[in-house]
Amino acid sequence: MNPLTRRGIIAGLLLALVWAGLPALAQTPMPTGPLVIETADGERHEFTVELAATDEHRAIGLMYRQQMQADAGMIFDYGRDRRASMWMRNTYIPLDMLFIASDGTIRNIKQRTVPFSETAIRSQGKVRAVLELNAGTVSRFGIEPGDTVRHAVFGNLEE
Repeated sequence: MNPLTRRGIIAGLLLALVWAGLPALAQTPMPTGPLVIETADGERHEFTVELAATDEHRAIGLMYRQQMQADAGMIFDYGRDRRASMWMRNTYIPLDMLFIASDGTIRNIKQRTVPFSETAIRSQGKVRAVLELNAGTVSRFGIEPGDTVRHAVFGNLEE
């Protein structure tokens, strides 16, 4: 057998094993902490969010989760400014996605994403992080681009 073919088969098998283990990995708790969103009208909205700061955690995100508490969410920290692209593959919960610059300013928002969609949801410009909240949270609290997210990722959360 050709060495390249053998490597391709091995890589494919490894990938299949990883994907087969994703539902179990998705149930592994990630570190949690406080997050506050401050709107332009001075309102403060507090959440407890999971932090997806590793490649593995960012790849899994909220996949396979059946529900999420109203005051919960997940923040995806990329560690540096970059263009971000998300999707809803294997995600049961409709979400609001907030794309956030390194200073904590919300750049753009995608509301009420469609579960299981593989359509790319992209940042408008470079962002440090993406925050996922339950669908409807953005409209319920009047959150808009330009509002501020306070979290340890941005170094702007006063405790």
